[in-house]
Amino acid sequence: MTIVFTICSINYLAQARTLGDSLKSTNPDVKFFIGLVDILEGVSFDASFTPEYPMIEIDKIGIEGFDEMAGRYDITELNTAVKPFYFTYFFKKYPEAQNVIYLDPDIIVFQPITELLGSLKKHPAVLTPHINTAIDDRLKPNELDHLNTGIYNLGFVAFARSEKTLEYIKWWEEKLRYECLIDLCNGLFTDQNWMNFLPVFIPDVHIERNPGYNAAYWNLHERKFSNDGSEYYVNNSNPLIFFHYSGYDPAKPEVLSKYQNRFELSERKDLTALFELYKNNLLENGNSYYRKFPCFYIKPHQIKRYQRVRKWLKKPFVHALKQLETI
Repeated sequence: MTIVFTICSINYLAQARTLGDSLKSTNPDVKFFIGLVDILEGVSFDASFTPEYPMIEIDKIGIEGFDEMAGRYDITELNTAVKPFYFTYFFKKYPEAQNVIYLDPDIIVFQPITELLGSLKKHPAVLTPHINTAIDDRLKPNELDHLNTGIYNLGFVAFARSEKTLEYIKWWEEKLRYECLIDLCNGLFTDQNWMNFLPVFIPDVHIERNPGYNAAYWNLHERKFSNDGSEYYVNNSNPLIFFHYSGYDPAKPEVLSKYQNRFELSERKDLTALFELYKNNLLENGNSYYRKFPCFYIKPHQIKRYQRVRKWLKKPFVHALKQLETI
């Protein structure tokens, strides 16, 4: 049995539904779940916008000290910090599950994941690097950005059940309780940099370099797309397994991703159909409808920023007091 899950708050349910629809059509045998970092109590969806996929609310998976975690993180940090806890939950809840796979909600799966399941029979985990080849310009993102934010993109990670992987996931949980921050000066970028250790701690992890996996704005310099009328291909011969539409907003359909400045969507005609497909799916699945729901766990940005600034402003004062005590 294989479980695929994603994580989001209510405001991203259009993306999660689109991912679920793509899995349903290409991989009907996998069990798909939405890990919901939000509260459904008191929320009433219009009938046409009630997701058909099971949603597992974050307070139902037994994270010790979760309220404290929620108070520590912004919405991006919190949604990534809970990822290993969901892996633990699914492995415990479903003992028959041999594989648990995470996909970001802003992904469309285009093919059966047969090859990936084959890799999980031979390897305890599968990762995809942000890039397979060097970048020859100074635009964003470049190699330095990937050094800062992680060699591997954590919009996808797959684990096969084993003692080694469960131990690693438990270690990952403890790191993300406190250190799932977007804090580049201290070497942190949500959950991603911690995953650099996975191939070190578990040497037989499979690094998937097939360009059909996790195609996204960060690796478009090495990937061209085509369609033969029925299927999408990467670099002419590789079937497109899944595309990651990170940073895309259907309200700004001309912008490929807000996180990059290397490509204009208007200049990449090979991407036109892929992004038109995604835009239409998001609109049909209620993107503007769900965006109106604030996340239950996240305080207004100004309050959280004030709390963090206060925390850091205290440090020099405390340090000065300790210096005086030594005189």
